[in-house]
Amino acid sequence: MLEILRGLPDNVVAVSASGKVSGEDYEDVLIPEIEEKLKKHGKICVLYVLGPAFSGFTAEAMWDDAKIGMKHLVSYEKVAVVSDVSWVVSAMRIFSFIIRCPVKTFGNDELSEAKAWICT
Repeated sequence: MLEILRGLPDNVVAVSASGKVSGEDYEDVLIPEIEEKLKKHGKICVLYVLGPAFSGFTAEAMWDDAKIGMKHLVSYEKVAVVSDVSWVVSAMRIFSFIIRCPVKTFGNDELSEAKAWICT
């Protein structure tokens, strides 16, 4: 499940993942939020929180993530990923060279630091 986090600057798309994230979650929650913010701002920052209740992605969710990322490759100013899941952190480090903006990973206990970083 994906939930949009509010209370951050308007150019920040902040989302929290829990349980198993599906392609439907991307299509119903995250992609519309990204598209709306891009229409308003042209470039956005993304904060993706995969907290302790996160259990994984379906194949469709991973495909939707790749599609939206590639579609808007130059539309991101910063990306922050908060997670203690080792394969997620490793994947972000491996693929960060493709993303044409600063990318930083944070542990779940560093959520406030991630929010501060994404907002500056």
